[in-house]
Amino acid sequence: MKRHKCPTLGLESLRVRDSQLRASSSKQDGYGPHRARLNIMSAGPNKYLYRGGWCAGFNDKDQWLEIDARRLMRFTGVITQPLDSGWIQSWVTSYKIQFSNDTHRWKPYKNGSQEVIFPANKKWERTVLNLLPEPAVARYIRINPQTWHGAICLRAEIVGCALPDPNHIYPSEHTSGTNDKLDFRHHNYKELRKLMKNVSEACPDITRIYSIGKSYRGLNMYVMEISDNPGQHEVGEPEFRYVANMHGNEVLGRELAGHETRIHLLPSMNPDGYEMAYKQGSEMAGWDTGRDTYKGIELNDNFPDLNKELWDAEDSRLGPHKFPNHYIPIPESYTSPNIAPETWAVISWMQRYPFVLSANLHGGELVVVYPFCKTRTRKYKELTPTPDDAVFRWLATVYATSNLAMVDNERRVCHYDDLMKEGNIINGANWYSVPGSSDFSYLHTNCFEVTIELSCDKFPHAVELPQEWENNKEALLLYMEQIHRGIKGIVRDTDTEQGIADAIISVDSINHDIRTASDGDYWRLLNPGEYEVTATAEGYHPVTQTCTPLMRTTPPLRLPPDQDPQAARDPGQGWEGAQGSRAAPAPAEPAPTALKHSAGPATGPLRAREGHQAAPQGGRGSWALLPPGVPLVWGGL
Repeated sequence: MKRHKCPTLGLESLRVRDSQLRASSSKQDGYGPHRARLNIMSAGPNKYLYRGGWCAGFNDKDQWLEIDARRLMRFTGVITQPLDSGWIQSWVTSYKIQFSNDTHRWKPYKNGSQEVIFPANKKWERTVLNLLPEPAVARYIRINPQTWHGAICLRAEIVGCALPDPNHIYPSEHTSGTNDKLDFRHHNYKELRKLMKNVSEACPDITRIYSIGKSYRGLNMYVMEISDNPGQHEVGEPEFRYVANMHGNEVLGRELAGHETRIHLLPSMNPDGYEMAYKQGSEMAGWDTGRDTYKGIELNDNFPDLNKELWDAEDSRLGPHKFPNHYIPIPESYTSPNIAPETWAVISWMQRYPFVLSANLHGGELVVVYPFCKTRTRKYKELTPTPDDAVFRWLATVYATSNLAMVDNERRVCHYDDLMKEGNIINGANWYSVPGSSDFSYLHTNCFEVTIELSCDKFPHAVELPQEWENNKEALLLYMEQIHRGIKGIVRDTDTEQGIADAIISVDSINHDIRTASDGDYWRLLNPGEYEVTATAEGYHPVTQTCTPLMRTTPPLRLPPDQDPQAARDPGQGWEGAQGSRAAPAPAEPAPTALKHSAGPATGPLRAREGHQAAPQGGRGSWALLPPGVPLVWGGL
């Protein structure tokens, strides 16, 4: 397809504000010019203020949509879409264009002496780009519909290059971008592979590239690992992952994560879908092109529904001894040919590595979504918290209060959901119900995962990437640091000193357990507070310890004072940092530093159950149960 050299003005990305849009008339407030944004979505028939486009109040040739660029532009093209609606089919089939520098005198775009009539949409699902044969220089542009199907309704984007303003005639706008010298452009499959290879070759001692499988069309799903010992799990070092580009046309995570990553980064879970969207271009891909796999599978809907397995067991009153509250096995029925190879690759990846914390990077909104993401009832949406709801809300809040776009109180809603009033976080099931990767990760592995919707624009133009990076880079780092929030340790056999794999770590009052990794090490995400924590393993007696994870008030990373968002506050517990600083997790240090004990000597006593006595073992600060039975050691790292 022919590429246009100038960027888009920013109707879709919201860089163009509502005040820059005017129209000759509007059908209703919900059809006003502020809704004339490319790819904007309708809220449905019952939300009258959030329609899927601008619709004129009259169907005649005197109607127009006006965009103020707020400076001189070299306009080079116009993009149009039909109204987004499930019950009304309306679109503009042709239009004229007019230009002005003062909104009083308008000059039509002509080819010689004739006004040019541009062809627009013929089908409601199409996106149409018209490049101007010759650029036009002006500040204002109008789209003047000439023919239409149904009614005069459209969504639009403008293409053009800003001209220099050395005399500062036009109002100055905030300069978007970043001072970071990075390669801000969209990378196709080959370019992304080359970028990862270059990084690995530049830093061979701390990076590794590996593939977790292949897409339907045979593209490798590459992961970059960053560690001081690549390729090996180190005892006591938790594993973190970022997963991006699950929906192939939601590309921002793919570009952001490549510049800041820790431990494991999967830039593209859906490389086939991305290639389809990339070929269309950022504005022309629309809302759906490349979202699904090449075979048309929506990957977030493709994970096993373990929620149903758990809730059916609970409804049957099967306790943890009969049906686990964690590490729920994949049902044998999950063998459909509609299970994508990309999904299987990620599931196998989750099973191979002891991931503790993850985020799945999406696009199309500005919100952090935490599980459960499926409703327990058959309702379309309903608040459905996990047993770790307070921790998940903290994780979501850390990102939302560190993302510069989310904390901008002057921004408008992306489409129709006012998620700002929720603090830009939401329980997934209370938004819309789908048993996606976050629920699966929580129920099948030890890993807590949230979904981060990074931007209103699914596929922003490359010119937007520097600002999007600036919006997200601090939040990406702070979120990764939360992997050290809570407690960690090693469960060992007292006779052999070897770590015990698959020991169960239970927290009193939280009906969700985790398990130790192959070396016996574990990490349990917790908010500050006092907890009774129990380790159990088959053939061993259980051991219980009182643990008090702490809150550190001085974060290791800070934004400049003029960019520092309001301190993140735990919506479940209410802990805050000291005045003027964000609250951040204290590292999960070896006992007794992070495992602060409620009584006894510095190492703290373990309480033996069933009348057994406890005794100290060596100088490790570890305690074990004495016989009868095979002893178990609870050890700090």
